Amino acid sequence: MNPEQAHKPDTVLPDVVMPKCPHRNLLHGQKALVTGANSGIGRSVALHLAREGADVAVNYAFDDASAQAVVAEIKANGGHAIAIKADVSQEEQVQAMFAQMRQEFGTIDILVNNAGLQSDAPFHEMTLAQWNKVINVNLTGQFLCAREAIREFKRRGVVKEISCAAGKIISMSSVHEIIPWSGHVNYAASKGGVMLMNKSLAQEVAPYRIRVNSVCPGAIRTPINRDAWETPEAYADLMKLIPYNRIGEPEDISRAVVWLASDDSDYANGISLFIDGGMTLYPGFAEGG
Repeated sequence: MNPEQAHKPDTVLPDVVMPKCPHRNLLHGQKALVTGANSGIGRSVALHLAREGADVAVNYAFDDASAQAVVAEIKANGGHAIAIKADVSQEEQVQAMFAQMRQEFGTIDILVNNAGLQSDAPFHEMTLAQWNKVINVNLTGQFLCAREAIREFKRRGVVKEISCAAGKIISMSSVHEIIPWSGHVNYAASKGGVMLMNKSLAQEVAPYRIRVNSVCPGAIRTPINRDAWETPEAYADLMKLIPYNRIGEPEDISRAVVWLASDDSDYANGISLFIDGGMTLYPGFAEGG
């Protein structure tokens, strides 16, 4: 195939079979909390952290059965996990969740701020309730969870037998922290807020050996965006936005999270790590401009 043709989204490629990476037990002895972990990216992240040796608290806001299924899968593979129901936008519920985690695990070493949602509308039709719903979960929820984690990280400090950092926060942002998104203004605003909240927080707590980073997914094959990839026509249209010419898989994100949670990434702090197949490369300019 002509290398130039490889970048043209003319056809739907077959589903990608993700290669299996050997487990290195990178997170042995560490305690992790993943919010919104009962489905999609959060579920994959929880499973990958557990496979690398972390004990995992699986947070969810609804659907007890799906959360318990994640816990059961972790336990079936020899790991330790619990499910904790909490709405991350509610301060009292977040504080109770961290108290329950400390009671079960003793502490926290890794927070993955993953919980998020959309409530889309043209801007002139968007209600205050839609705006608040997205901002409260996607941005305020990350603030509330990060604040509780920072308090514990600073209280405990570095335990060098566990990690060379006192704690790690990995926040799930999006390519839309830098790409405008018409019709999704509340979502894009929330992710832009996540970006500067995390960079400012990383700057503030770095002297305590606390690391704060973000992962920014592009189009990932999850149930929430099924309409964008389920049919060949939709998939082909989606590929116009992705130079790498395939949709992302939850495992693509999970592996990045594992790296950021591990000591392998100890000098990475305050970064936005884009995992997007090149979506942020302005693919519309590939043949123009």
